[in-house]
Amino acid sequence: MGSETRMRTFVYAVLAMVAFAANSILCRLALRQELIDPASFSTLRLVSGAVTLLLVSVWKTRSAVPVKGSFLSACLLALYAIPFSFAYRSLSAGTGALILFGCVQVTMILVALRSGERVLVLQWVGLIAALSGLVTLLLPTLATPSIVQAALMALAGVSWGLYSWRGRSSADPLAATTANFVQAIPLVVAVSLVTLSQSRVTARGLILSVASGAVASGLGYVSWYAALRGLTGTQGAVVQLSVPVLAAAGGVIFLAELISIRLVISTILVLGGIALAMIGRERVTRRVEASAV
Repeated sequence: MGSETRMRTFVYAVLAMVAFAANSILCRLALRQELIDPASFSTLRLVSGAVTLLLVSVWKTRSAVPVKGSFLSACLLALYAIPFSFAYRSLSAGTGALILFGCVQVTMILVALRSGERVLVLQWVGLIAALSGLVTLLLPTLATPSIVQAALMALAGVSWGLYSWRGRSSADPLAATTANFVQAIPLVVAVSLVTLSQSRVTARGLILSVASGAVASGLGYVSWYAALRGLTGTQGAVVQLSVPVLAAAGGVIFLAELISIRLVISTILVLGGIALAMIGRERVTRRVEASAV
């Protein structure tokens, strides 16, 4: 992998993680304050994301965009978005994030091992360090979740992990993400219809849902798909551990939450762990490239 490609992967990964963190903040504002019901949030999120992606695709290609994608990936996208929204009705933000990203890591690493990907000692050290930082940040404020809510968030994490893994092979991230969003819409609309009697949409909830879909989800997922082409499954898993830390920092900036020593320590552990995992993989890549010369 050349230096230019590595830099492009890094930029895409940073943009995606910032978008995911912003999405977490928007979801927190909308769902925890009961500005909108979970099903409506999921539907508006995916519909607005699909519209944005279609507009971007038309602008980029200057022509109509044929919807070609994987229906399985679309199902995984819906199976992430819907349980995520419903789980956050009662889970604390810290508990939900820990369950979600813990399941993402386990899923992506297990799939990587099953696919024959070699996980180095340095990468394991980095993963453990990053997880330790995440626990350091979240554990003191964790609330015991109900089995149902925890299971919903775990399902969201497994689905997102599988969705991310499948996205690594995408030749055209924008087209693939657009197709997945469009094909996932009927699934979330069906859930909204089933729960129509419990629907609630305020003006602020509508705005937050659209912002979550159009910017944080739609454009964020395109960046993530692009980044995944230059990342291994293990790297993709570890990098996502930065999202809860970024979300916590966003809470400090946008929600007037206080900066704590725990936040600083966890940030160092998580970002340091990610760096170790990336360095470990880079060493192997260089050895392979050197042996091929």
